[in-house]
Amino acid sequence: MRIFAGLGNPGSKYERNRHNVGFMAADTIARRHSFSPWAKKFQALVAEGMIGGEKVLLMKPQTFMNLSGQAVGEAMRFYKSTPADITVFYDELDLAPGKVRIKTGGGAGGHNGIKSVDAHCGKEYRRVRIGIGHPGVKELVLHHVLGDFAKADDWLEPLLDAIADAAPLIAQGNDNEAMNRISLAVPTGDPKPYAKGAAGPAAEKPAKAGQSHIRQSRPQRPAVNLPESGPMAAMLKKLFGKD
Repeated sequence: MRIFAGLGNPGSKYERNRHNVGFMAADTIARRHSFSPWAKKFQALVAEGMIGGEKVLLMKPQTFMNLSGQAVGEAMRFYKSTPADITVFYDELDLAPGKVRIKTGGGAGGHNGIKSVDAHCGKEYRRVRIGIGHPGVKELVLHHVLGDFAKADDWLEPLLDAIADAAPLIAQGNDNEAMNRISLAVPTGDPKPYAKGAAGPAAEKPAKAGQSHIRQSRPQRPAVNLPESGPMAAMLKKLFGKD
């Protein structure tokens, strides 16, 4: 039995969160491949079906993100599966929005859901990392991942559809072909990601020491020719600053 686990948090409050893109991927795969209705089992919502000639159990752990591995590990032990039979779909801060990377093994990258799966299943499972971009500064990460996708994120639905279409390749272990097909299906109008460490909308470049934002935004030289002498010249020089 192959196990496809999408990670997220249960409940309508979190439904459209960036952190729940793994759940969204699982839902889209279930619809596209005509899986059984969702049922409760293994501390998760599960559905069964066939993908690429492989029998697959889709999972959405209901333990909340930080304990995702409990549900995935329980299913793995029940079916006597191995980590090689598991594929986990989850959000990735360190990938630009709309980008997908697939690999087996690796680190958790600070993702608590992946830390939990590592602890309960080992590390040698396939990871489908779905880019949500980085907000630019560490202090905004929690708000970013637990914030909803915006209407401007027009890459999201095509991306989820592309992941569902590529699911047979993923089930068969053809990761490179799956990534190629997914990348071709996402709108080419590259979303402007906020790369880790780069300034996002809430992390603008600070002014230099002793310089206000207002002063920083002014031109270094006035755009008009100032009179050289007289009361008007003195007033304008005081307003704009001397050359």
